[in-house]
Amino acid sequence: MGTPLPSIAISLGDPAGIGPEVTIKALADPELREAAHWVVVGEDWIVEELEEQIGRFPRQIVHRLEEADQKTNCIFWSTGSLEQSQRALGKVSPGCGRAALEYVRLATELCLSGATQAMVTAPLNKEAVVLSGQEFCGHTEYIAELCGVGESRMLLVNDRLSVVHVTTHISMIDATRLTKSRITTTLKLAAEAYERLRAKRPRIAVCGLNPHAGENGLFGSEEADTIVPAIAMARAEGIDCVGPLPADTLFLQAFRGAYDLVVAMYHDQGHIPMKLMDFDHTVNVTLGLPIVRTSVDHGTAFDIAGKNMASAEDMKTAMRMAIQLSAVRDCCNASPL
Repeated sequence: MGTPLPSIAISLGDPAGIGPEVTIKALADPELREAAHWVVVGEDWIVEELEEQIGRFPRQIVHRLEEADQKTNCIFWSTGSLEQSQRALGKVSPGCGRAALEYVRLATELCLSGATQAMVTAPLNKEAVVLSGQEFCGHTEYIAELCGVGESRMLLVNDRLSVVHVTTHISMIDATRLTKSRITTTLKLAAEAYERLRAKRPRIAVCGLNPHAGENGLFGSEEADTIVPAIAMARAEGIDCVGPLPADTLFLQAFRGAYDLVVAMYHDQGHIPMKLMDFDHTVNVTLGLPIVRTSVDHGTAFDIAGKNMASAEDMKTAMRMAIQLSAVRDCCNASPL
């Protein structure tokens, strides 16, 4: 007998965006669909609507998971969180924001209960979620809260490079208030995850915060006061890391093979080069959780929603990564701090 297929939850994302479209397109690929047992959390009418555009494939729609046929590779769990009349494609909607967050909550609970071994999240719209009355700063932070975890990190992965962020969805002013412990924790989580994911110790380079990594204090003291001591602490614990290095040249060196993993100090410092490098195959993996979570690294793309124009390549990559990580679930678990 072969290895049992993993069960993986997918949250459908904002119903007004491209999340549902890329999910259905990805599942229409028979090779990927048959590589796992998929439980898609969303609405039945969204699935049926998209099948008219994309084509139908073997699946079962249920309103209670107890109704699911365990022999079916693709289950759509219709939650009844949103009526079709409440959605306007391509527009920010509190109803869609509320529904998208509910899909994430239910998918997370499937993982926490052990019903699924991983989850993949399609994009939601932060403005829509906030308009629905929820306090929300991002997918990663919300899932971490559901899991009862205080420390989580965003890791971007593609075939050429990996990037982990010290800070993500906060203002630039707040992102400059770095602490040694946060940087060291980021290095620990990233090193452990990379080693389990790629089966080798990573060569890690750490970005500076300021231009030219501070130019020896000319452009700021954060490097000397905070980043250098944090790197020293990590090196003392056996982590192979160097820095801080100027981000404007570091990413080119890493892309050419000098480093396996880059630690970025803030959101755009890490996201921009990774998206330029390989937008369609860069996956977001959340570190520090007791569950496996991967995500596309793009937004809801309201401008093309409903036009059957969205590429499913990033979603397929995120789904394949979830399959891979479900076999080594500890790779995303938080180490004792």
